[in-house]
Amino acid sequence: MVPFLKHMEKQLEFRYPSVTADSGYESEEAYDYLEQQKQIPYIKPQTYEKWKKRNFKQDISKRENMGYDAENDTYTCHAGRRLLPLYVRKQKSRNGYESEVTVYECTDCRECPHKEKCTKAKGNKRVYVSKNFIKQRKISYENIKSETGIKYRMNRSIQVEGAFGVLKNDYDFQRFLLRGKTKVKLEILLLCFGYNINKLHAKIQNDRLGSHLFLIKTA
Repeated sequence: MVPFLKHMEKQLEFRYPSVTADSGYESEEAYDYLEQQKQIPYIKPQTYEKWKKRNFKQDISKRENMGYDAENDTYTCHAGRRLLPLYVRKQKSRNGYESEVTVYECTDCRECPHKEKCTKAKGNKRVYVSKNFIKQRKISYENIKSETGIKYRMNRSIQVEGAFGVLKNDYDFQRFLLRGKTKVKLEILLLCFGYNINKLHAKIQNDRLGSHLFLIKTA
């Protein structure tokens, strides 16, 4: 996401006050960049769909299903045993972004009746947590649940995925006819021109010029 946003800002010569993106763009690096640029994140968490499922909610091995004591910085597992912070390690992404991960370890997993479902480790269970990422993800998660967030996510799916749907189904564009990067770029450029002209025409006919977002339909 970061190089993409930098390229956009360079080409457009302005910065959007907020950024809406699908879960594939979620990362701690992206969140930190948006915070530095004072841009509001509306990014769907990668685990967003999993959170809704019963098997995830009942999975005792997941950190999300453990109790957390912020004052003492400890987690409590399904068996009521505490996971204490062991050490903090630093890790770098392929882009060179450095993050801190706190490693928590259970005080004692011996003779625990739930160990088989909780961890595959021979010793005590460990949980690896990036506190900054969790904090940033929570902010973005609350944003996408807001009325504005719902409107932005709905429009993202219409504007992005809808455009591909029109090109592939309505325009019957199934494959490139030309070969070579330059010719393929020209071909998709002509398709986009046609798509935008049709979209502009539809906006004129429906008196929607100057309106960039669809409103949420209310019953």
